Amino acid sequence: MKTFVSRFGASIYGVLNGFDRIRFRGTQRLLASVQGLSRFLAFQGVLLKDFKSYVTGVTEQIRQQVETDAVAAGRTIIYVNDSQASKEELAAAEAKRAGVQCGVQAILSAVEPCRTFFVRKDPGSGHLVLQNRLGKCLHYYHYWQHETLGPCHVRLQTWFPFNVFVCVNGRDMLAGQLDRLGLRYRKRDNCFPWVADVAAAQRCLDEQVRWDWSERLTALVTASHPRWSEWPGMDRPHYWSADQTEWATDVMFQSAGELSRLMPRLVHLSLTGLGCGSAMRFLGRPVPASGRPHENFIGEVSTDYVKRPEGVRVGFRVNGNGVKFYDKQSSVLRVETTITDARDMKSYRTKESDPEGPKGWRRLKKGVSDLPRRTQVSQNSNERCLESLSTVASDRTLGEMTAEVCRGKTWEGRGVRALNLLAEKDLRLLRAVGQGEFLLNGLRNRDIRALMFDREAKTDEEAKQHSGAVTRKLRMLRAHGVIRKVPSTHRYQVTERGRELIVGLTTAYDANPLKFQGAA
Repeated sequence: MKTFVSRFGASIYGVLNGFDRIRFRGTQRLLASVQGLSRFLAFQGVLLKDFKSYVTGVTEQIRQQVETDAVAAGRTIIYVNDSQASKEELAAAEAKRAGVQCGVQAILSAVEPCRTFFVRKDPGSGHLVLQNRLGKCLHYYHYWQHETLGPCHVRLQTWFPFNVFVCVNGRDMLAGQLDRLGLRYRKRDNCFPWVADVAAAQRCLDEQVRWDWSERLTALVTASHPRWSEWPGMDRPHYWSADQTEWATDVMFQSAGELSRLMPRLVHLSLTGLGCGSAMRFLGRPVPASGRPHENFIGEVSTDYVKRPEGVRVGFRVNGNGVKFYDKQSSVLRVETTITDARDMKSYRTKESDPEGPKGWRRLKKGVSDLPRRTQVSQNSNERCLESLSTVASDRTLGEMTAEVCRGKTWEGRGVRALNLLAEKDLRLLRAVGQGEFLLNGLRNRDIRALMFDREAKTDEEAKQHSGAVTRKLRMLRAHGVIRKVPSTHRYQVTERGRELIVGLTTAYDANPLKFQGAA
């Protein structure tokens, strides 16, 4: 990201990094699994043959409480029968009709799909069994204008296991924070084209990550359903997880015209020079030097382009997670990482079952305790994407980029050969050092060895030979200004010139000349 900002610094007003939309899920872990619910029913003395009548009675109790509380608060519950209707618009219209500006603005209900439990006969044994399956039940939506969380809503599932979802927006929360600080800003939709104090706004966004989300979310649910802890099996606090997070980097340009002139070039670079390999690198997945996903990779990688009335969007997706960029409110370039499958990410932590044990790289948890790590992963993803887009600023031809590296030279008193950019080995070397995962932390000899050699060294002597060969290659790249050594470390960073060369070469190498010939 630093490269992007430095190249377009004259046109950029500021950069904001923080949450966009977040969907939290509150779960009663005892009730969320077949084993847990079975134990709960046994403790309650409920037989499986009586399961339907029991849970129906519990659901009716919850519905009566919600409706009673709504009447006491002077609210009318609006039933939504159209799945295509916008609940946000209905809630806003109801709040305007009722003249409500803060607190609960509207309460809606709708029958919607959910994950719940049924009792079915096992065809093999003939016994009744409890199953966790997709079904439908009534949900209640409480739409809020909250003092600190801003516009948000609470969605309650009225059938076991009574999951609750809370949706908030980080940019809406930022507006409230800036109001309380007395700072001026311009906000359109969920975007800030201008903020009087960018540094103060960034501190507010950073503060959101450190909030005690469990406490805030529990308080919001309690305000929506004061007697939730009295419901069967709900005598413990919810386990709060981040079901989906959107982390946005907003690059605010001085004017809409400057971004509109740049945007077509960014889109062209993304569609012609960035492919599936780039998508995996952005999201922290290792990619071989060939630039294609490893043969053992199981999943789906995709790139998509969407033209909308307000602008264009280019997205890169790996399984359930993705990063995209688009122009927002004409003068803001937004790069946004969305994580819905946290298991695809890693966190350096102890085991949940052994909090005092050794730490290791384990699957990222959805729990809010891992929210800081999730934001770090998302920020790294955004920065990798912006670093790749920064090469579009070059106005040099490919011939001008490659002229110097295609000539031999003397460096530190020793001769250095020219790069042969049509040779598979040199191109593989450039692809290797240009890997997305090296953009932030740099690369080491051992990292390049793993990418340059098809198999690991079997003996110490062979490992020494591989290390020496890579050392000579790194020295050659340093001599040509493609990489630089990080002082007092064994790491190297790709220079701006090197990144420009690598993207230019890989774009040209992967392009189809017949396609452009036909277009001409």
